[in-house]
Amino acid sequence: MLGLDPSAATLADPIATSLAVASWATVIALPPAIALGWLLARREFFGKALVSALLFAPMVLPPVVTGLLLLRLLGRHGPLGPALAQLGLSIPFSFAAAVVAATVVGLPLLVMSVRAAFAAVDPRYDALAATLGDGAWARFRRVVLPLSWPGIVGGAVLMFARALGEFGATIMLAGDSDDARTIAIAIYALFDDPRQQPEVARLAGASVLLSLVALVAYERFVRWQRRRLEWDDGA
Repeated sequence: MLGLDPSAATLADPIATSLAVASWATVIALPPAIALGWLLARREFFGKALVSALLFAPMVLPPVVTGLLLLRLLGRHGPLGPALAQLGLSIPFSFAAAVVAATVVGLPLLVMSVRAAFAAVDPRYDALAATLGDGAWARFRRVVLPLSWPGIVGGAVLMFARALGEFGATIMLAGDSDDARTIAIAIYALFDDPRQQPEVARLAGASVLLSLVALVAYERFVRWQRRRLEWDDGA
C-alpha cells in the first residue's frame, strides 16, 4: 500500500489537491486542444489518421500503461529526463507529475469536444468573412472561435471532471508524494485501514459531488449550444 500517514490525512488536503490538479491540467490543455481540434475539424492532411490515433490513444489504453509510458519518457533515464534535469526540472513523483498525467489522460476528451464545436460552425460564416477581406487568423478569432466557444467551454468542463477522477496514470507517474495526493490516491491509501473508513466515505462522497457538479455544468453547456445552433438555423 501507499505510504500515507493516516493521522496526517485531512479531508480538505486531497480535495484541494484534486481541484488544483484538474484546474491546471485543463488550463494547460486548452490551447493545444483548440489548435488540434481546429486542425482535425477543418483541414485534411497526410497522416491525419495517425495523428488522431496517437492523440486519442490515452482514451483506450489502460491508465496505468499511460502512466508507465509517461514515467519512461519523463524519468531520469528517459528520452526527456536529461533535458529536464538541465533545466532544473524533475517531473516524476511531484505535483507536476499529477498535472501531466491528468493533462495527457483528459486531453483527448477536450479535443473531441473542440473538434465537434468547430465542425458545427457553418462554413458559410467563414466564407462571408473572407469576402469582407478578413484573413485566416481574423476569421478564426472573430467568427469561428466565438461561435465555437460554448462547445469549447463544455469540453473544458468535461476534461476537468475527468481529471478530478484520474488515478491510474497519476499513481504511476506521481506515486504517493505529498504534493500529488489527490482524492483517488488518498482513498486507495486509506482503504485497508478499518479506522479510516469514515474518512474514505467522506472522500468518496466529495469525489462524487464534485464530479456530478462538473457533469451537470457540462450538460447545461451542451444544451445551451444546441439551442443556439437551432436558433441560428431557424434564422
